[in-house]
Amino acid sequence: MGIPHGSQFWTKYRVPLIMGGGAGFVLLSGLVVYVGFDLAKIASDHAPAPHAAVATPSAAPQPAKPALTPTPTPTEGPFVVRSILSIPGPIRFGQFYWDESKGEPGPVVITVDLTARVLSVFENGHEIGTTAILKGYGDKPTPLGMFPITQKDATHVSNIYDAPMPWMLRLTNDGVSIHGSKVERGYATNGCVGVPDAFAKKLFGVAHLGDKVIITDGKQLKLGDPIVAPAPG
Repeated sequence: MGIPHGSQFWTKYRVPLIMGGGAGFVLLSGLVVYVGFDLAKIASDHAPAPHAAVATPSAAPQPAKPALTPTPTPTEGPFVVRSILSIPGPIRFGQFYWDESKGEPGPVVITVDLTARVLSVFENGHEIGTTAILKGYGDKPTPLGMFPITQKDATHVSNIYDAPMPWMLRLTNDGVSIHGSKVERGYATNGCVGVPDAFAKKLFGVAHLGDKVIITDGKQLKLGDPIVAPAPG
């Protein structure tokens, strides 16, 4: 799940640049393997959040007037996009942004858009971090859905691949996680979400067990949207 970029809020596409090339797989530190895939830019438009109408009660003894039905508005709560980071250009592999100055104490929600190869971190609805990611391909794709963080391990080593997974946040019982990786063009993971080591450390510091990670493929958010997993189909 990513954030679209339009003239109202953004001036660029938040899409990491990938240059394809080569073939074959090479196991690297952090469960990274070599692939050759290109990334296409994505974009969508923004619409301003609606305003609520106010119901006016009738005054006795005059005939009662029908009450006005308030227009629904997005809930101003921790699971609504309340602010987004201002970023000057496309996010490239190995690059990230982190700014907690507009953040507020509250629940942390992490969104991942596999199409855009972008991860965003929201604290009480405010985006405090974003980065380009690596994802899984082929017979080891990164799964879609909503996952709670079930384990944190700053110095984790995979018992399957005997490879380091620093600042690991476990999402599934079979080992899918967010962890520090060598985030470079032309590489992928074995199903995990790979982020730069320095970003992984910051994320590890704010994330808690039970925090939700929402992974989608091309779903986007704008200001006022609820941060929830989309319905199937």
